[in-house]
Amino acid sequence: MHGDSILIEDHHRKAAAEIVELILPRIGQAKRFTLSVAGESGSGKSEMAAALAEALDQNGLPAVIFGQDDYFVYPPKSNDRARRQDIGWVGLQEVNLSLLDRHLGAFHAGRASIIKPLVIYDTDSITTEDMALNGARIAIAEGTYTTMLDQADIRIFIDRDYSQTRAHREKRNRNAAELDSFVDGVLTIEHDIISAHKPRADIIINKDYSVTHDH
Repeated sequence: MHGDSILIEDHHRKAAAEIVELILPRIGQAKRFTLSVAGESGSGKSEMAAALAEALDQNGLPAVIFGQDDYFVYPPKSNDRARRQDIGWVGLQEVNLSLLDRHLGAFHAGRASIIKPLVIYDTDSITTEDMALNGARIAIAEGTYTTMLDQADIRIFIDRDYSQTRAHREKRNRNAAELDSFVDGVLTIEHDIISAHKPRADIIINKDYSVTHDH
């Protein structure tokens, strides 16, 4: 999403290095490989995706990042209004996950580029961009619901809930409205949805940023 900001810290890089060491044997000689990074709002998904891309590149594996934020049906401020008009709008239906899955599939298939949505936060609009895929061996999809993507070869889940992520959300604070009491209600609903996705994950980043895996 154009206009977003990320804050990569040492604990992100430490967890990323550990994860890359774990997954290198799985990647092997695969021409292209996909990861997803999921978790609740403010859990550090964007930062972990960027740290993973950095660590992968250091291992000779160039990566591209797909941000789920670009695949929302409505841009951020419009989506907030839709939620306030009908709280039932909160959930997977807010995101065009099928399109994101198709784009990961296109990456797997060796496409040189794709035309993808691009959210412009400041103007509350959605345009498109031509995303180059040439040269990349890894695609990372990051976002709240990306554990549900079928095209992810390895799923990573950040196990931090909305109460623990508030400080991080305050640091990013793109909009004061994101921290009001209504949003706390939204995050409670999201927590119930996202926590149910955790069993699908192959790798868990724990609250202290230690890493566990099921293999």
